[in-house]
Amino acid sequence: MSLKAILFDFDGTLVDSEALHYMSWCEVLAPLGVSISEAVFCDEFSGVPTVKTGHILQQRFNLPHTGDELALQKNTQFVETASWQKPKLMPHAIDVLSLCAKHYKLALVTGSTREEALPVLAHYQLLEFFDCIVCKNDVANPKPHPEPYCMAMAKLDVNAQQVIAVEDSLTGLTSAVAAGINTVVIPHQHSADQDFSKATWQCESLDAMWQQIVKPR
Repeated sequence: MSLKAILFDFDGTLVDSEALHYMSWCEVLAPLGVSISEAVFCDEFSGVPTVKTGHILQQRFNLPHTGDELALQKNTQFVETASWQKPKLMPHAIDVLSLCAKHYKLALVTGSTREEALPVLAHYQLLEFFDCIVCKNDVANPKPHPEPYCMAMAKLDVNAQQVIAVEDSLTGLTSAVAAGINTVVIPHQHSADQDFSKATWQCESLDAMWQQIVKPR
């Protein structure tokens, strides 16, 4: 493989944002009388698209809003929450992005909106590392559809044999594999039990991914 580009997921891969997503959902659900523990919520919905989560919650609790309306409320709340409480970076994120950017083109391919992702990237000064950014509102069909990864490859002028994707969830893995991309999965505590059988590699951390897979020899 002649590696030319690395395509990184955002939530759960570069930033530990599960707690903020949970907090945002709590703000939406509390007025509706719904309470779910953080562990239960994150274990079920880690990596699940926001709209799909909204539809599941609407049906499960017979809520007086559509799944799309709930998702919109949650996205708005996340932007507000993240304005004063930024999610923490995953271990080694800055170091690994810096090292990778010296050798490869980098793309961010995320299921988050631009309004959710870009302020966090700017806060940690990560924007400079990426040659292109593809967010949920840039595509007609977000993850798990392959369109986000196909768009990133087109923007970088590379093909699937020249890139790898870095993901943390089944949703992201499904998207990358459907685009024909070899994928590294780095599970975390909330995604560890998901089915990663279609991943090309699994690593315990971003640093391990760099050392074992993409570091030039």
